[in-house]
Amino acid sequence: MLTLPAHDIRTLCEHVFVRWSNLTIDEDEGTRLPGYRDPATVRRFDAPEALDMRFYEVQAKSALNRVPEASQMPFRWTINPYRGCTHACVYCAWGGTPILMGDGSHKQLRKLRVGDEIYGTERRGNYRRYVRTHVLAHWSSVKPAHRVTLEDGTELITSGDHRFLTERGWKHVSPAARPAQRPYLTTGNALLGTGHFVAGPQHSIDYKRGYLCGMVRGDGTIGSYSYQRAQGKTASVHQFRLALADGEALERADDYLFAHGVYTTSYLFHAGTDTRRPIQAIRTGAHSSCNRIRDVIRWPLEPTDEWRKGFLAGIFDAEGSGRGVIRISNTDAVILRWIEHSMHTFGFRTVRDGPSECGAYFIRLRGGLRERLRFFHLVDPAIRRKLDIDGMALKSDARTRVVSIEPLGKAMRLYDITTGTGDFIANGVVSHNCFARPTHTYLDFNAGRDFEREIVVKVNAPEVVRAELAKPSWKGEHVAMGTNTDPYQWVESRYNLMPGIWEALRDARNPCSILTKSPLLLRDIELMKQIAAVTDVHANLSIPTLDPKAWRATEPHTPHPKARLEAVAELNRAGIPCGVLIAPLMPGINDAPEQVEPLLEACAAAGATGIGGIALHLRGDVKALFFDWLRSNRPDLVELYEQLYARGAYAPLHERNRLAALVRRDPEQTWPSRFRESAAKRTAREGPQREPARHPAVQESLF
Repeated sequence: MLTLPAHDIRTLCEHVFVRWSNLTIDEDEGTRLPGYRDPATVRRFDAPEALDMRFYEVQAKSALNRVPEASQMPFRWTINPYRGCTHACVYCAWGGTPILMGDGSHKQLRKLRVGDEIYGTERRGNYRRYVRTHVLAHWSSVKPAHRVTLEDGTELITSGDHRFLTERGWKHVSPAARPAQRPYLTTGNALLGTGHFVAGPQHSIDYKRGYLCGMVRGDGTIGSYSYQRAQGKTASVHQFRLALADGEALERADDYLFAHGVYTTSYLFHAGTDTRRPIQAIRTGAHSSCNRIRDVIRWPLEPTDEWRKGFLAGIFDAEGSGRGVIRISNTDAVILRWIEHSMHTFGFRTVRDGPSECGAYFIRLRGGLRERLRFFHLVDPAIRRKLDIDGMALKSDARTRVVSIEPLGKAMRLYDITTGTGDFIANGVVSHNCFARPTHTYLDFNAGRDFEREIVVKVNAPEVVRAELAKPSWKGEHVAMGTNTDPYQWVESRYNLMPGIWEALRDARNPCSILTKSPLLLRDIELMKQIAAVTDVHANLSIPTLDPKAWRATEPHTPHPKARLEAVAELNRAGIPCGVLIAPLMPGINDAPEQVEPLLEACAAAGATGIGGIALHLRGDVKALFFDWLRSNRPDLVELYEQLYARGAYAPLHERNRLAALVRRDPEQTWPSRFRESAAKRTAREGPQREPARHPAVQESLF
């Protein structure tokens, strides 16, 4: 890793970037851009980086802009001194709001991290459908809070500016100063979604017994038998075995057995083939262990709700399927009755289908996606792949009619995210947020060459930002810069706009964040430290690879990745929280383990406060542009990408999971080719082990 003193890094930045001040203006001309009253001054600079580029200098009336509803752009506020497109809206919700994750679980909004995979929606043809997306940014601000209550009892605490998707389109929680300026919720509106999420189980000792009962009775074998030895003596054999292709369930069962004093060994039960996954197994032949397992899985006389939740999770992991509809199969009449009774205890409606040719019956859950999600959240099966709603239409019979909207009369800390789809699923309803995408189309430019070569420069941005932050109507909302158009692109050293913007944010004590590819950010580190002394500020450096070949092929005009890493280190040393976004991860280009692992190590060494890893997604015009680049630069990968992105903007789930696993540093979070013993069991068997080196700052933000 490049290691230079701070002053040397600043000198490097000045050498690379500030030389703009010595360049000559080749040509001045005037032109008028759509949306601007006065003509722009068009400048060209005689520099290698600026060949075939034009800079449109404009006098902006507003730099902190609220995007009008009529524009169809999903943004609320933005500061972009260099304009490719508008970005970085702020829509806020209570930090405890449960958000639907990409594996079907839910996590509190405050606990999300950049790079997390969640569900959003996108329109495909005549229907809006659920799709997986990623968190691109995450922050908080203090704002006046409102509570929206739905017919099913759901309570949603948000700012008045938050928007929800209703049967009549996107609507804000509260009206603007003049209601005609924006649509807003009224009682009687119905929000779109599945309805509120339920809390999960406590994973108590009762839950663990129930889980083992369902899992072992559904998929395990346990037995004892006697035989005569050659000498005429009688010998006994005791055996327990549990074999599964899904490692999450097998590891959970093994941990729960260990919690009950049962020690097992692991082995490969069946090798994988081209069409079948490998099957791992655990076993024990100890008489006492087999008797203990029989005791644990005994049917209870008075089952608790926690036991029932565990039982349903275990039998589902053993014998259930979840694609499109939840079914649990078995041939044992007693087990079938326990499944039905436990389902009905929690209000689930079921149908018994069958028998099949092998004599099995199927307990089928009714109620569509709403009940599927409720089942998964309530009982928490270990196998998450069985809940895959990607591509499902946004339809539900949930009672999501708005019954009340009320201001709470107090300000609260509310949380914001930016996602790749512009929305997310908050407690069962579709919530609007930020989505930044590269387009110049509303300026009569195209999304390809023009986005890179026709740069609009708001030369008065610092003065306008200062004036707007000082207005009584400004509520001090978080300002996120750089989520699409990099404010520290090369020409910033010529125009020097960011120092004035930082100063305005400092003087207003306004929370803010920055995402950039450039160590030029260090030029303004003293200003960022001054902001940190009065409000929240954090940074992220985008670093997709350390591989020089991959870097120059995909980002030929960006600063060296090692210089960006040193910027991460210096920012953290200076007390400015700074993480790294490894994005995009591109199959065949920067996804080899020997490419990713050195970058993870370097991020840890730089003290990165978090790491996000996001698979390449190709939306709208970007898809055609990327394929043009592939044909010119990597024709060997064209066929692969045509297969990966044949169905839309995102790669298939298995490929996204593979790429996500590349940035996981904790080996216990992944399923290896052979079963891995839990740390607790290894300690019991082998004694205390030396704790391996870890990097907590990196671990916290991984997928």
